Amino acid sequence: MSLLDMIGPVMIGPSSSHTAGACRLGLVAHHLLGEPPRRAVIGLHASFAKTGRGHGTHLALVAGLLGYAPDDARLPRAFEEAEAAGLTAEFRDVDLGDVHPNTAQIELHGDTLAVTVQGSSTGGGVILVTGVQGLGVNFSGASPTVLLRYTDAVGMIARIASTIAADGVNIAALTCTRETRGGQALVAIELDAPLSPQALAFLDHWPDTNWVRLLPKLMDG
Repeated sequence: MSLLDMIGPVMIGPSSSHTAGACRLGLVAHHLLGEPPRRAVIGLHASFAKTGRGHGTHLALVAGLLGYAPDDARLPRAFEEAEAAGLTAEFRDVDLGDVHPNTAQIELHGDTLAVTVQGSSTGGGVILVTGVQGLGVNFSGASPTVLLRYTDAVGMIARIASTIAADGVNIAALTCTRETRGGQALVAIELDAPLSPQALAFLDHWPDTNWVRLLPKLMDG
């Protein structure tokens, strides 16, 4: 058992570890959007829907969407900060089926881009992201993570892995899903270190690449 398991994460605001998780889920959407957020539609499932307001879940999600970490002193003022930043957020109760009870589904829009993220707060401030852009993934944000959406083609994952290796970075874990053979696919690769801007630009300029993002490490330790 770690110290985090016993005392929970460092955060500002309500003392629920799931609130820290909610903030990190918002942070995932913030980083994957890639531009200032303007409008969010947030679906809250099960326990998040029933107890979210009492635990500060709504505040924490909006704080994350603004780019604030769980220990940011601005978190209790997230609604006011969002208004000042031009971000509107709509919350809905949703039934996402057989998923963790503390799950949120986030649809985040900027001026020109949009991203969808589904993930769960599993306890102790830890999260599990299970969906991005409508495709399944499985990562925690505990390591730098590169996500790449592309048109399914033979050898694509090998090319991505070779680019990462050439950048001197090791792969810790990888998940990949696709809609259909030859259709849209998404790979999420957890790394030991961030990729260089040059490697990201190289991935982004491939003809089969539709979208690429580097998510920074969101957890301490």
